[in-house]
Amino acid sequence: MSAIDLNSDLGEGYGAWAMGDDAAMLSIVSSANIACGFHAGDPAGLLRSLREAAARGVSVGAHVSYPDRVGFGRRDMDVAHDELVADVVYQIGALQGLARAAGTSVTYVKPHGALYNRIAGDARQGRAVIEGIQLADPSLVLMGLAGAPILAQAEAAGLATVAEAFADRAYTPEGTLVSRRETGAVIHDPALVASRMVQLARDGTLTAIDGSTIRLEARSICVHGDSPGAVAIARAVREAFEREGITIKSFTDHAA
Repeated sequence: MSAIDLNSDLGEGYGAWAMGDDAAMLSIVSSANIACGFHAGDPAGLLRSLREAAARGVSVGAHVSYPDRVGFGRRDMDVAHDELVADVVYQIGALQGLARAAGTSVTYVKPHGALYNRIAGDARQGRAVIEGIQLADPSLVLMGLAGAPILAQAEAAGLATVAEAFADRAYTPEGTLVSRRETGAVIHDPALVASRMVQLARDGTLTAIDGSTIRLEARSICVHGDSPGAVAIARAVREAFEREGITIKSFTDHAA
């Protein structure tokens, strides 16, 4: 792969509580998954992050979530279909309005946290998210976990999709993410993360937590903006790609 997208979850501060370093991350990544207020993000902070993304030429995605600020969107919820559809439409619409004010636009949707994990294999909630995106703006691309059924489900419904891998997360031999409750689920060594992502971009493979090799086809790589050392990890990945001649470029540019 000669070009790949690098994305991060941003806009996740709230009022006086800061989360991550958006300005630094926006100087490194090519796509920004911006919170929509349901798990994190206040309007003024979101507008600042969107303006910075616009100034940097970074693509913007709506990071939609369950309504769960206290749990940071990481608690699973059994939400009724119509309610989840409306939640997705509402969040996309809110971010679209802020993006217009910042001089940019929303081009894709990446569900956050528990919602992301739930719809990866839950066709019922996946259908609600897909319907919400289609009602809000059917031209938006759905970003989802590489190899997960949600991608085929969305494509069958007429949505464009992009598969992503996680730079700082360990994978099981089955190609799923190791639970955060397990030791070794999050990788903190920037050099190790960078070498793994070069392997992914070059060969389409990763080393699973048990040492086996798995195949993973992904056009975007996520570095979590709220992880300790997130900026150092993202910078190490970018520098490794540049050394290897791999271009960092938003997948929305790939389609252009």
